[in-house]
Amino acid sequence: MTLIELSATEAVGKIRNGEITSEELVRACLDRIDEFEAAIGAWAHLDADLALDQARRADEVHARGLDTGPLHGVPVGVKDIIDTADYPTENGTVLHAGRTPSEDAFLVARLRQAGAVILGKTVTTELAVFTPGKTTNPHDAARTPGGSSSGSAAAVAAFMAPLAVGSQTNGSVIRPASFCGVYGCKPSHGRISRDRVLAQSHHLDTMGVFARSLEDLALIAEVLMVHDDGDSDMRARARPALSQRLSEAPPIEPKIAFVRGPVWSRCEEGTMDAFREALDHLGKAADIVNLPSSFDDAHDIHRTIFCADLAKSFAALYSDGKDKLSANLRALIEEGQKTLALEYNSAVERIAVFNGELEGIFEEYDAILTPSTPGEAPVGLETTGDPAFCTIWTLCGVPALNLPLFQGPDGMPLGAQVVSQKGDDARLFRTARWLVESLQE
Repeated sequence: MTLIELSATEAVGKIRNGEITSEELVRACLDRIDEFEAAIGAWAHLDADLALDQARRADEVHARGLDTGPLHGVPVGVKDIIDTADYPTENGTVLHAGRTPSEDAFLVARLRQAGAVILGKTVTTELAVFTPGKTTNPHDAARTPGGSSSGSAAAVAAFMAPLAVGSQTNGSVIRPASFCGVYGCKPSHGRISRDRVLAQSHHLDTMGVFARSLEDLALIAEVLMVHDDGDSDMRARARPALSQRLSEAPPIEPKIAFVRGPVWSRCEEGTMDAFREALDHLGKAADIVNLPSSFDDAHDIHRTIFCADLAKSFAALYSDGKDKLSANLRALIEEGQKTLALEYNSAVERIAVFNGELEGIFEEYDAILTPSTPGEAPVGLETTGDPAFCTIWTLCGVPALNLPLFQGPDGMPLGAQVVSQKGDDARLFRTARWLVESLQE
C-alpha cells in the first residue's frame, strides 16, 4: 500500500508508531497533486512549502515526545469559504479575489489543535451556490464532481488528501460525495461551528466532512463537533462519541425505512434498480415508508428560505458588484429580494413541523435510507447536478451520510444516503456501518 492509499486512521497510527513521518505523507500527497491537479483542478490555493513546514513541525512535536492529537500529521483539505490565516479565502468569486483573513475559522483552529496539516484550500462553486468552479470528476473528467464542495470531494476521491472539509446548504456535501464515490457527512445542524465561514443561510448552512472510510469520517467529524459560542446555533452539549459508537455492534438488528420522497420521479432507472436490489437484500430489516403529505411542498419551503437568506447575506456583494455575479446567482438573490416577511417566517416555522413528523418515523426506525442523488454525475461541467434528494434533510437539520455503495450503468459512483433523527449523529454512524456490512455480504 502506498502512502496516499493510507486511511487517515492508519496514517495517524503509523506516524505515532514512527513507521512514517508526516513530512513523508504530505510529500506523497503533494506528488499526487502534481500528477493529477491539471486534469482535476481540486485546489484553489496550495503552497507546498507551507504544507511541508507544518508537517515538519508535527514531526518535531512527535520526536520530542509531546502529546499528539487525533489527527496528528494528517493532511486535510479545507473548502475555500472557510477562513485560514495562512492561506487566502476567496469564496469562489472574483469579488473576493486576494482576500486574506487575519484569523482561522474556529473549525480550522480545531483541526490544528488536533495536529492536522492544512494542506490547502479546495475549490468551491461561486459563493458556494450553483455556478461551478474548475474542478472535474476524478472518475471522468467530462462529468461534474458535484458542488458546492467540489474540490473537497474530488481531492479525497483522487487520493490527494485523506480528509477534507466542506459545507452544505442544500446538497453540497452529500451530492459531491456521491458523484465522486467517497464517504460524506452532513451532521446535525449546529454540530460544527460556522464561525468565520461564508454565510448563506443561518437556518440551513451546515459544515460537513469527506473521507474514504466511515472510520475516517467519524475521526474528523468528532474532532470538529466542539461547542463554539461564536456560532449562535450551537448548544453546549457533550461531544458525540462517533468513533466509539461506530465500533459497537447494534444491540438489536436495526430497522430501516426506505423513503422515496416527493422527488422520486427524478430518479434515473439505474438508481431505482440499485435500491430495489438493496431492499431485496435487506429483506425484513427494511420497509418502504412514505413521508407524510405535509412534505409535498418541502422543496418550495427550502427555496423560500434559501433565496431570502441569499438576498440578505449577499446584499452588499449584489449592490457593489452585481455585474460580476453569475446570472444564476443574481436571479436567486432577486427572487429572495421579493420574498415577503410573512412568507419567510411561515417557511421557517415549518421546519419544526417537519421534524415533528420525522420523529414519528424515527420512533419506529433507526434510520432512513434514500438516494443521495438522482443518478450518476451528469456529463457536462456547466452543472453541479441535482441536489433534490438532499433538500429535505438539510431543511430539517438532521444528520445524513453518503455511503458509496453502488455503481451506475456507466460505471460511475452512486451513493446511498442514510438519515437519522436530529442530534442522533453517533447512532447514525453505527447504523451506517451495519448497513454497509449487510449490503456487502
